[in-house]
Amino acid sequence: MKIGMYYNNRDVRVEEMLKPDIGDKDILVKVMACGICGSDIMEWYRIKRAPLVLGHELAGKVVEVGKDVKKYKVGDRIVSTHHVPCGECYYCLTNHETACETFHTKNNFHPGGFAEYLKISGKSLDTGTFILPDEMSYEQGTFVEPLGTVVRGLRMIDLHPGNSVLILGCGIAGLLNVKLAKALGAGRIIATDVSDYRLESANKFGAEYVFNATVDINKLSANIKKINNGKLVDKVVLCTGVLPAVEQALQSVDKGGTILFFAVPKPGETVAMDFNSYWRNDINFKTSYGAAPLDNMQALELIRAGNVQVMDMITHRLNLDEIGEGFKIASEGKQCLKVVIIPNKNE
Repeated sequence: MKIGMYYNNRDVRVEEMLKPDIGDKDILVKVMACGICGSDIMEWYRIKRAPLVLGHELAGKVVEVGKDVKKYKVGDRIVSTHHVPCGECYYCLTNHETACETFHTKNNFHPGGFAEYLKISGKSLDTGTFILPDEMSYEQGTFVEPLGTVVRGLRMIDLHPGNSVLILGCGIAGLLNVKLAKALGAGRIIATDVSDYRLESANKFGAEYVFNATVDINKLSANIKKINNGKLVDKVVLCTGVLPAVEQALQSVDKGGTILFFAVPKPGETVAMDFNSYWRNDINFKTSYGAAPLDNMQALELIRAGNVQVMDMITHRLNLDEIGEGFKIASEGKQCLKVVIIPNKNE
């Protein structure tokens, strides 16, 4: 079978690999669509393990089923996630599933979603695979996992209807935060980015106000107060890890508000800050990483019900033979939102 082997962002090659053999507790899936995630093009993170087959935002059709598998049958249309918590440890039982050691260390996909076929095993089969409703396309299915991470993040900061929200960074994660915040009834939604193209998309997807992130920090906070009844925002969602954005987040949150680190600076980068004013003003700092099965279930239903539209985010659809070009487009980020790879012709 064909695979897309990742060496670096500018070198992703179409190679051949034997189709995986499945065991009694596994399934084999014909991959019908797989999105390129922002983490896939995070080169400093990925290149340490290269060469490897990436791809975890996938949807496909079950073509083989191990004899001990009862939940799925040949012909089922599914979406699946590669990192799944154990559901039994202290962290899982206290609602911190994405801190679970199994979640961080066990990959249940072989070889990866950028392949014609994929073996799914372990917890990914037990609690991380979901039937794709008839009314959803495979391409919609590729958004279940990324939207799941956003579902988890906005739940972490207890977003309420009417809350004002600032979203820093309008890549796919930022734009999904815009869409979900709007669906959840947020009040004023404000977005920033360095790309005018992405700002236009944020505005189209629900951000009432957009600002270019290159404005100086004081001007951004002044602009927020001007459009938000003299107040800073209730919730700040940081969807880019660049240090200037972190500084903007710190200057934009109102008293009693919350900053969510959905993205973080690179390892080794530090942020200097005086905690005194945040302590006195009851400001909260939260982090969110990944998605648990419940988050993905809710994301699937949000897409199925039409509460969060995702098809308007796909800007490029490419065959597996074109995966190298897809990674170049995604990593350059020009006139591009979501790149979806189609390893097999849709049926």
